Amino acid sequence: MKTGYRVVAVIAALLLIAWIISCAVNPVTGKRQLMLLSESDEIALGQQTDQEIIATYGVYEDAELNAYINNIGQRMGKITHRPQLPYQFKVLDTPVINAFAVPGGYIYLTRGIVAYLNDEAELAGVIGHELGHVAARHTAVEYSKAQLASLGLGVGMIFSEDFRKYAGLAQFGVSMLFLKFSRDNERQADDLGVEYSSKLYYDANCMATFFETLERLSPADGSNALPEWFSTHPNPTDRLGAVRRKAQEWQGKLAGNTFVTKRKEYLTQVDGVVFGDDPRQGYVDGNAFYHPTLKFYFPVPAQWTVNNTPAQVQMLAPREDAALLFSMVSGTTARDAAAKFVSESSAAVSRNESTTINGMAAQRLLTRVVTQSDTMAVLSHFIQRNSDVFIFHGVSSPAGYAGYANTFSASAGQFKTLTDARRINVTPKTLKVNTAKSATNLSALLAAQGVAREEMETHAIMNGMKLTDAVPAGAMIKAIK
Repeated sequence: MKTGYRVVAVIAALLLIAWIISCAVNPVTGKRQLMLLSESDEIALGQQTDQEIIATYGVYEDAELNAYINNIGQRMGKITHRPQLPYQFKVLDTPVINAFAVPGGYIYLTRGIVAYLNDEAELAGVIGHELGHVAARHTAVEYSKAQLASLGLGVGMIFSEDFRKYAGLAQFGVSMLFLKFSRDNERQADDLGVEYSSKLYYDANCMATFFETLERLSPADGSNALPEWFSTHPNPTDRLGAVRRKAQEWQGKLAGNTFVTKRKEYLTQVDGVVFGDDPRQGYVDGNAFYHPTLKFYFPVPAQWTVNNTPAQVQMLAPREDAALLFSMVSGTTARDAAAKFVSESSAAVSRNESTTINGMAAQRLLTRVVTQSDTMAVLSHFIQRNSDVFIFHGVSSPAGYAGYANTFSASAGQFKTLTDARRINVTPKTLKVNTAKSATNLSALLAAQGVAREEMETHAIMNGMKLTDAVPAGAMIKAIK
């Protein structure tokens, strides 16, 4: 037997042994499947990931809204195939349109997706879908496959796929990569979402209605940005038809019950929710990033993509071959923060020098960092202002570093304290739920409320309607204020 065949045979034998000792019964299908995580392991992994997700994206500060969503989730969790899990449901403070689950029963909705839901039945469909992923152990299975393949999960960013290749450095993101589901997983989660929401007597047809809203946000001509939902939840064939057929099936099984939508209850809860980017957490205007709460600003390289999260500002070069990552830490010095970075990332130091930037003590550091998949050149600036240290990491390949070094230095070198009151005193856009005083159509109602013509289609999609749809007197309609 040739050496190559021996290696293949050994690997096959090891995989077979791992399969035999690691199989578990799937709670949904009743079939045995590969599983390297026990339920207690799954819960522990979820707890760790939850801490990192909250540190990175933040919980939306609306206790009443979070309690409302958690209450619906808890009721639904008790009727899933895994009612014993310690479920938690949270709204993340980010405008991206997504919902996701991690092992152990941690379910997240973004305030971005909350803004586009229109009734409690749609909300229940989304929560039920994510509970379906947990019940069927989809993420845990993918984790097990990755471990067997010795790929690991590495460090990743749930909402920013373009930045994942730069995420291998210490402190650069959430420590568990959010694995994409297969279309078969999505179909199964859809089926379970219909089942769970129907058993709580919600009209599961509303789940298909919300998927229509998502599709309208990403038309085939590419004229609008793709919702993050579809980047992590691939769209199965005939999704809308399959959901509606499943909804009718469950309503038949539960005949004699009334299936509700609870639009008024839902819209009352989301009245006042922040819509889009919250400038109080930082915003880009022109070629500069401003943070009115922490009172600083710095230039953003021209034509670079900016992704702002509570933990980090991520800037990506147009060719996606370099990134500039900005964050801050408190209670340390620039020199100590630089030393900690070198230690945690096992960086090879080429240059380490003390300097000043606009009167602030700073440490400038050039290193090479080896990640799971690559070696990166990193130009870091650690800038001390009082008890805070502001950190710029410019990241590129070693070969591309010379072309980006000046760009990295220019942003860090122009980091300054913000004093302009016009830049500091900013407020976010919010949802305002209005009640139609008389019968009309959506276009006329929005015009009467002062909505600009170019913003009307966005409003129509957000309300799950068309501009020509009739609006009866007393109807509740969302607007952006």
